[in-house]
Amino acid sequence: MIMKQEIINVLKQDKNLEENLKFLSEYTEGQIVFSTSFSKEDQLITDAIFTQDFNNIEIFTLDTGRFFQETYSVWSKTLLKYRKNIKTFYPNTLQIEEFVNNNGINPFYESIELRKQCCHIRKVEPLQRALKNAKIWITGLRAEHSANRNNLDIVQWDDHYQLYKYNPLLHWTTDEVDQYIKNKNIPYNLLHDKGFISIGCAPCTRAVAEGEDFRAGRWWWEDASKKECGLHS
Repeated sequence: MIMKQEIINVLKQDKNLEENLKFLSEYTEGQIVFSTSFSKEDQLITDAIFTQDFNNIEIFTLDTGRFFQETYSVWSKTLLKYRKNIKTFYPNTLQIEEFVNNNGINPFYESIELRKQCCHIRKVEPLQRALKNAKIWITGLRAEHSANRNNLDIVQWDDHYQLYKYNPLLHWTTDEVDQYIKNKNIPYNLLHDKGFISIGCAPCTRAVAEGEDFRAGRWWWEDASKKECGLHS
């Protein structure tokens, strides 16, 4: 066991975010990492880690090479605000070159198979490198994100990566996230103000119309039941 059961029990009580991160930081062994895509949820957790100086929690991001400029902007603002490092992982150059040369620059519109292959090269393989020595992986997942995430636990064992995942915002509402961001004046992606709820790569993300599902803006040309990129399968 990497994480003692008493630690899991405390985290599952879903109390104050900063207190739980402090508890996790002080009483667990092994490398702790947090993955950010610069979403509001991830910015919230980044603020909690950086302002509390949890130096044994490493923050990393996966730069797919297809981000919106607004995403790079909030990334830059985050580095300026906290003056701390966010480790970056990029796709394998040879794999990207081969994929584009064989399939074109935007082949993901043609089939789910090509889209998933693109996601694997740009996200999943870099994530595997990012988690190589990690024992605990903190995420910004929320149950509201998709129906697939309603059955997640705040702390769960990930058999694929052989580590624990800690989802501290799992039961937070969108209003709670927005209020936290506002109260702490945390930089966030301005696309959120333009109807972009879940923000990924630019070619694969659009704004969501009123009444549409939370994830409707991601891979909108696909069946709604298949909208995952493989990071949290």
